[in-house]
Amino acid sequence: MRPAEPPPDEGAPGEGSPEDAPAPSEAEAERAEAEEPEPVGTEPQGSAAPVEPIAPQQVEAETEEDGHPRVLEPAAAPPPGPSPEPGARAGRVVAIANQKGGVGKSTTAVNLGAALAELGQKVLVIDMDPQGNASTGLGIDPGDRGVGTYQVLSQGSPATSAVHETAVEGVWAIPSTIDLAGAEIELVGQFSREMRLVRAIEEMVPAYDFVFLDCPPSLGLLTVNALTAADELMVPIQCEYYALEGLGQLLRNVRLVQQNLNPRLRLTGIVLTMYHSRTKLSEQVVDEVRRYFGNRVYDTIVPRTVRLSEAPGYGKPITSYDARSKGAKAYRRLAREVLDRVAVEEPLPEEEPPAVVAVRRGEGA
Repeated sequence: MRPAEPPPDEGAPGEGSPEDAPAPSEAEAERAEAEEPEPVGTEPQGSAAPVEPIAPQQVEAETEEDGHPRVLEPAAAPPPGPSPEPGARAGRVVAIANQKGGVGKSTTAVNLGAALAELGQKVLVIDMDPQGNASTGLGIDPGDRGVGTYQVLSQGSPATSAVHETAVEGVWAIPSTIDLAGAEIELVGQFSREMRLVRAIEEMVPAYDFVFLDCPPSLGLLTVNALTAADELMVPIQCEYYALEGLGQLLRNVRLVQQNLNPRLRLTGIVLTMYHSRTKLSEQVVDEVRRYFGNRVYDTIVPRTVRLSEAPGYGKPITSYDARSKGAKAYRRLAREVLDRVAVEEPLPEEEPPAVVAVRRGEGA
């Protein structure tokens, strides 16, 4: 008679099978199911505690294909410059033009804009000159100009993206670079090439009280674009012998723009610049200009001063560079005149202006 075999060791490997194990009771099965961890991101079942949702930044980092954390881009900053208020009156768009160079166009755009800003006006200076003197005078470094007048006119960039802040509170600028010199050639074959500027800035004009267009010393497409976009024309004239040279051609172009492109354009005023009080010639130029243009000539006369010549080199208007100088006082007086004066509705003089100022013998400096 064989002895009874001992029961197999339950812990021994390879012996016994899962089928031989007794089935768990129903209560034990429910308890085990409740203790199982739920997968991340799924709805909790039964009465288990709710799973805290994962923050969107964490989800983005975990779902990045290359396994690296995803860098979230910051929200785009609003462009510089004020925003137009609902129902705001459109600002005054003033082209500062004279086909003769060196008469004080950029100087007037910068310093008159700064003086108006001191009176609480919001001013935008658009540099239409490839030399970029107005941009320099407002302290915008050539390397920081980025999007400017060239990109707006030739590449269709939004004008709001080209607005730059300046060191002068209340004054903004759209700068130019030497690239703008090629814009006239690029625009020759474009449809409605004379309307490029007015279409680019029409929606942003109500955000400003004044928009000054600093024109180049020529009568090409850049100046025509400025005259087409402007409501008013301001002409600086230096108090020198050839002061009126080329002015007749400018006035003829203004008449053509009025007839074909911009009937609202008006000659608002003449600014006498570079006045030398010690010479009889300057006095004769003032008399000749007032005789021809009448009440269109501003009462303020801007003197020729060293401080006015120095200010652009420091990237400042004269009101900041030397607030007590004669030049600063003159542009402040001019700013008050510009605020008080409305555009003259009378037609331009039909008489051709003289090419040069007739110097009376024995009365020279």
